[in-house]
Amino acid sequence: MKILLSLFVLFSLGAQTPVGQYTEIAGLPALPSYAVNSVNAKLTIDGDLSEKAWERAAAITLLFPWEAQTGQPQKTIVKLLRDQTHLYVAYECEDSDLTALLTNRDDPVYKDDCVEIFLKPSDQTDSYIGLEMNARGVLFDYFYPYPGKNDYAFNLEGVQLKTKLRGTLNHSADQDQGWSLELAIPWQSLQKLAPTAPQKNDQWRAQINRWDGTEPQRRLSMWCHSGLKRPSPHNPERFGSLKFN
Repeated sequence: MKILLSLFVLFSLGAQTPVGQYTEIAGLPALPSYAVNSVNAKLTIDGDLSEKAWERAAAITLLFPWEAQTGQPQKTIVKLLRDQTHLYVAYECEDSDLTALLTNRDDPVYKDDCVEIFLKPSDQTDSYIGLEMNARGVLFDYFYPYPGKNDYAFNLEGVQLKTKLRGTLNHSADQDQGWSLELAIPWQSLQKLAPTAPQKNDQWRAQINRWDGTEPQRRLSMWCHSGLKRPSPHNPERFGSLKFN
C-alpha cells in the first residue's frame, strides 16, 4: 500500500519528477522523427532547391521555443536526403534583412544569420558533431564531447555547401526575401562517431537550428525544443530521430 501511495504522489507531482540529466523543463512534447529517403539522382550543390528530389522530400518547419526573444519569428523549412556517399540537408529561410559578416572557416558564424545541424549517430554517447553555416556559406564545424570542452580544431573533410540569396547581403536599408543553403556531408567524414554509413532502418539522433538576426535582435528556432530555460540548442537528450530509408 505504501508503495502504491508513493507512486500516486510521484505521478501527481509531475513537475517534480526528474526531467533528465541536462533537460531543465518538464512536460515537453515527445521528440519527433524524420524519414531520410534515399535519392538516386546526383544532387548539384548550388543552393537552388528546385530539383525534383527536394520537392518530393518531407519538410520540417522549425519551432520558436522562447517567446521572450526579441527577433522577428521568420519561417525556416528543412529537408534531408541521403545516398550511399552523403547526407544532404536543405534549408529555406525567410529573411527580411540578410546579415553575414564572418568569412573564414571556423569563424563563430552563429553570430550571423546562420543554420545548423548536430549529428549524434549513437545513443551510447552524448558526443556529437556540429555544423553551423552562415548566409555567406562559411562553415564552422566541431566535435562536441558533451558536456565536456568543445573541440574546435576538428574539421570535417569534403563537406560541400552553397547558398542562394534573395536580397542584398549586409544592406539593411532594403527589404530582403530570404536565403537557401544546400549541404552535402560525406559519410566518411563522420567516422569519428560513425565508422560506417547508416544502413536501411538505422536511426541517428539530430538537432536542426537557425540563428536569425544579430544582437540584440536575435531569434533561435529549432526542430526540437532543447528543454533548456535559456535559448540554446545544445542538449543531446532532446535531439530528434533520423530514420534512414
